[in-house]
Amino acid sequence: MAAESGADASDGHEGGELKRSIGLGQLAAIGIGATVGTGIFFVLSAATPEAGPAVVLSFVIAAITAGLTALCYAELASAVPVSGSSYSYAYATLGEAAAMAVAACLILEYLVSSAAVAVGWSEYVNALFRATIGVRVPDALSGAPGAGGVFNLPAVVLVILCTLLLVRGVSESAVVNTIMVVIKLGVLLLFVAIAFTAFDVDNFAEFAPLGLGGIGAAAGTVFFSFIGLDAVSTAGEEVRDPRRNLPRALMLALVVVTVVYLLVAVSALGAQPWGEFEGQEAGLAAIMGEVTGAAWPGIVIAAGAVISIFSVTLVTMYAQTRILFSMSRDGMLPPLLSRVNPRTLTPVPTTVLVGVGVALLAGLVPLDVLADLVSVGTLVAFCVVSIGVIVLRRTAPDLPRGFRVPGYPVTPILSIAACVYLIVGLQWITLVVFVLWLGVALAFWAFYGARHSRLATAERTAGEPS
Repeated sequence: MAAESGADASDGHEGGELKRSIGLGQLAAIGIGATVGTGIFFVLSAATPEAGPAVVLSFVIAAITAGLTALCYAELASAVPVSGSSYSYAYATLGEAAAMAVAACLILEYLVSSAAVAVGWSEYVNALFRATIGVRVPDALSGAPGAGGVFNLPAVVLVILCTLLLVRGVSESAVVNTIMVVIKLGVLLLFVAIAFTAFDVDNFAEFAPLGLGGIGAAAGTVFFSFIGLDAVSTAGEEVRDPRRNLPRALMLALVVVTVVYLLVAVSALGAQPWGEFEGQEAGLAAIMGEVTGAAWPGIVIAAGAVISIFSVTLVTMYAQTRILFSMSRDGMLPPLLSRVNPRTLTPVPTTVLVGVGVALLAGLVPLDVLADLVSVGTLVAFCVVSIGVIVLRRTAPDLPRGFRVPGYPVTPILSIAACVYLIVGLQWITLVVFVLWLGVALAFWAFYGARHSRLATAERTAGEPS
C-alpha cells in the first residue's frame, strides 16, 4: 500500500506522482484485505434472516455479479493502469461528467464502507473485552445515535489508527496489511474446521423459507461483502508491471474471497439454525462458543475479527485517498488534495480529510444505514466500468490491453444486468439518498470541476492567441 512519490512529488507540490512499488502478492492482498471481513464477520447476521439457509445462494449471486465486473475491471486496469479505479476509467472513456458521477459513487462506497466496517469492529472489540477481561465499552460509547448509543468510540479509535498508518506511508502499510490478511484467513479456516464438527444437515431442511424474493434481497445485502475487490484497481499507479499484475491480482482476490465466504457461510448455517442469526452480535464468535462450550475459540474468532476488520478499514481508507488524489490531479477537486508530503511521501491532506470524514460517520451513523448506501454506490460504479469496456472497445480498439474480457460483449452486458438486479432490490429510501448525493456531486462539478479541470484549462490555453 505504499504511497511513495517519484521525483515530481518530492518537492511537496501539487500533482505528485506515485512510485510503482507493489508486487502481485501484495496487490492481491489489498483486494482480499479490503473484502474478507465485512460480510463474514457481521453482514451474515443481517442477510441470513432475509433468505434463510438460501443465503448461500445469495452469496453465489453476489459473487457472480462481482466476478463479471472483476473481468471488466481487469481489462480497463490493464489498458489504463493509473490510480483512481473506475473514476479514472470513466474519465478516459466517458468524459468528465460521467467521471464525476462515478467519483461520487466511489466516495460514497469507500467513505461509507470504511465507516460501516469500523462500526462492526466495535462489536468484536466488545466481544473480545468481555471474553478476556470481563468488561465492555459502555453502550453509550459503543453505538451511534439511533443504535442505542451516543457516540461509537471504538470505531473512531480504529479510524484514527488507520489514518496514522496511512500518513506514515512507505511500504510498511502493504506489509502490515498482508500480515493481517494471513491472520484473518487462518482464523476463518479455524472457524470452518470447528463449525463443521457440529454440522447438522437438518438446518438446511427448510432451504428457502422466504422464496426467491428473500434470496434477491439478501444478495443485495451480501453484495456489501464484495466491495473491496475494486480496491485493487485504485493502486494502479503504484503497481509494478500493472498491465500484467492488475488483472491477475483481481482474479486471485475474487477466487480466494468467494471460496472463503462460501465455506464460512455453509459451516455457520450447519452449526446454527438460521433463525438464531437475527440480531446476533459478533455472530461467529457466538457460534464458536456454542459449538465448543469453551471460551477460547470465541476469543480467537473475536481477536481475528478485530485484526481482520482493521485490515478492511485500512485498505478502504487507502483506496479513498487515491481516488481523491487522482481527482485533484485532474483539477476536479482543489489542488491541495494532490499534494504529496516530501518527508512521508504520502498525500497527507487527503488522508487526514478522509480520516475525519470516516470518523464522523463511524461515530454517529448506525451500521444498517451505512451498509445499504455502500451497496448502491458500488453497484452504480460497477455498471459504469462495464459500460466503459464496451465504449473503449469501440473508441480505442487498438489500445494495448494486458487482459481482454472473455465472451465480449455478453460478459459486460451480463455484468450491467446483474448490478441493476441488485440495485432494484435495495430500499427506496437508499435510492433517494443516493440520487440526492449524486445531484450534489454533479452540481459541484458544474461550478468547480468543469472550470478548473485539466481539460478545461487545456481548452482555454488552446483558445488564447499565441
